[in-house]
Formats: sequence, C-alpha cells, structure tokens
Amino acid sequence: MPATTTAREDRIELRATKDEKRLLAQAAAYERLDVTSFIMRNVLPTARDVVDRAERIVLSERDTVRVLELLEDPPKPTPALMAAARRRVART
Repeated sequence: MPATTTAREDRIELRATKDEKRLLAQAAAYERLDVTSFIMRNVLPTARDVVDRAERIVLSERDTVRVLELLEDPPKPTPALMAAARRRVART
C-alpha cells in the first residue's frame, strides 16, 4: 500500500542564527532529510504532547469515582446556581 503524503502549502517563518541554521542543515543531512522535514519530524511530536497535556484532565482513581458518583446522582441545585441560571436566560 503506497504511503500518502499531504502537501505542505502553509508557511512558517523561523529566524535562526547562522550557527543554528548550519546545525539544522547538518543534522538534516545526516538524517537524509531536507531542513523542513527534519524540523517537522522532531517538533510535531512535542507539539502534540503539549496540546494533549493542555486539553486533557487526568484524574486520580478517587476523583474519577467521585465524578462518576456525581454524574449518576447529581446534587440539588443551590440557590446561587439557580440565580446564575436565571441571569443567563435573561441575557439570551
């Protein structure tokens, strides 16, 4: 099955010192890649990890059990929550 590739059409500008650029080019050459492919291959996994950590909440087992309990048997709304809901409805 042939590998499919997505054309890279968007551009990102990157400023680097001459030494940094030379180092990136040298590293890319050792890996038999162009500089863009070298940078993308090494940066994208880190970017995915950063986004994943920022967008996902990891709960302890105790907290997971508590959330599930609250979902199954939610508490009665407090007067403050009811007031907030009325204000929300009034704004829309």
